Amino acid sequence: MPTMKQLIRNTRQPIRNVTKSPALRGCPQRRGTCTRVYVRLVQIHRLRQKKGNIGDRYMTYLSTFPTITPKKPNSALRKVARVRLTSGFEITAYIPGIGHNLQEHSVVLVRGGRVKDLPGVRYHIVRGTLDAVGVKDRQQGRSSALSYGAKKPK
Repeated sequence: MPTMKQLIRNTRQPIRNVTKSPALRGCPQRRGTCTRVYVRLVQIHRLRQKKGNIGDRYMTYLSTFPTITPKKPNSALRKVARVRLTSGFEITAYIPGIGHNLQEHSVVLVRGGRVKDLPGVRYHIVRGTLDAVGVKDRQQGRSSALSYGAKKPK
């Protein structure tokens, strides 16, 4: 408990709220462009120290839309994209639904929302807007919080 003298010298600081999606800069969604190449570290080989060899060598996996494996106990190949937003941030965004048409330089709309079993993925791509088409043949949960963007079946 501070004394009156301490409170006069240093006033109480208000608690600042930290946003869970800082790249959106307070906006509900942001437009972005899928970046051309996504480099992901697959393996690190430790080489023996010989003449002409360097210490560590990295094998990298080059792909436009890589798959990421989730945390334990889940097992899958989750589709993600690296997106450069209009706010200047480059983020990793999850592509929801079954199948997608996205490729390098596709323009997408990104919303907040983390993927619980993918560490570091805090954004979702909105399906059915800009270059991302809606999920084909989806019957239920077609709008589902800006995720799938499927039209009503006739």
